[in-house]
Amino acid sequence: MFITLKNFFLFKNEYYIGYLDFMFITPKNLFLFKNEYYFGYLDFIIYTFIGLIPLLVAIAFFTLAERKAMASIQRRKGPNVVGIWGFLQPFADGLKLIVKEIIIPNKANKFLFILGSSLTLFLSLIGWIAIPFNIFNPLLVLNTSLLYILVISSLGVYGILLAGWASNSKYALLGALRSVSQMISYEVSISLIVIPIILLSGSLSLSKIVFIQILTVWFFFPLFPLAIIFFISILAETNRVPFDLPEAEAELVAGYNVEYSAFTFASFFLGEYSNILIMSTLFVLLFFGGGDYGTLVIFKVFFNCNSFIATLLYDFFLAFKVILVTFTFVFIRANLPRFRFDQLMFIGWKIFLPVTLGAVFFYASIFLVLGCLDIIQLPRIGTSYNFINSFSIRF
Repeated sequence: MFITLKNFFLFKNEYYIGYLDFMFITPKNLFLFKNEYYFGYLDFIIYTFIGLIPLLVAIAFFTLAERKAMASIQRRKGPNVVGIWGFLQPFADGLKLIVKEIIIPNKANKFLFILGSSLTLFLSLIGWIAIPFNIFNPLLVLNTSLLYILVISSLGVYGILLAGWASNSKYALLGALRSVSQMISYEVSISLIVIPIILLSGSLSLSKIVFIQILTVWFFFPLFPLAIIFFISILAETNRVPFDLPEAEAELVAGYNVEYSAFTFASFFLGEYSNILIMSTLFVLLFFGGGDYGTLVIFKVFFNCNSFIATLLYDFFLAFKVILVTFTFVFIRANLPRFRFDQLMFIGWKIFLPVTLGAVFFYASIFLVLGCLDIIQLPRIGTSYNFINSFSIRF
């Protein structure tokens, strides 16, 4: 942002205030500053926009991969006309949605109508800022990155609620109410599941959670029941089969986005698939050690491997695990029928909530007993890499 006399006193950063004693910042002299903090902020903005391009391309090809995989499961061909083997089909669909006219219903609240779709897409994209693609030298050091992602995913409810209410359509409103109640119900179980992970790692930082798993063991094994519940909960959180009740086309005519068209509809489409990818990435980070492949610490610490090579290998295996999880999403969509809405609520409140709440007390009691007995280390089964024998749990 630009700094003027009007907003001079609004700044809370000491670095800006120190320089503002001498001059004001304008686009002309922004690049003349030699202070590393300004270049750090500028690099962060540039890297953020550069990161959005591969993300949008990944979302586009994920839609193509989903259609191809479902076609193979259902013995169809899938997209095979636009480009070689249909590889350009996502870009053709995106171009069609961009050039079409945005139609807003006459009795709709136009401002909230546009805000709902824009907010959904915006929140789905800014959540990627906290994902640790490089745990050794992260771009953004955020000590509460796990809490940040949970908050951003919770705010996505407002975009859907605004879209359903501002459309001034009873079908859109029913779809929005279904979606909001569903997302709130399963956010409760997701929030309870991350508590034992926080107790095991002693941190809210995803980078530290991944690093603890690299040094010890993937949390999928000690928290196996919670990992399964977490996966089912993110299915419901992202409105995917068998929990796609808000988009039950036979009942609600496509749900909360029934009045949307062109790019406003594309915003919901991109937001939904971006949420699928970020939830799959979060599942891998919390339970499968991120991009850990068993030799990451050996390459980095013991053999003094280049940081670029270690980061490249980490990102490759992280992407590989995320692809496996997202394919599970597609496989479930192609094979399972849809639940009834009362069954959906029953599973969330009568099964997942008591189980996850009991698991929180169970793991907390274990840590409390070990702390009372002054046991600060738990032995680990030896592996072929004899570089660590035990791991510490902070109480």
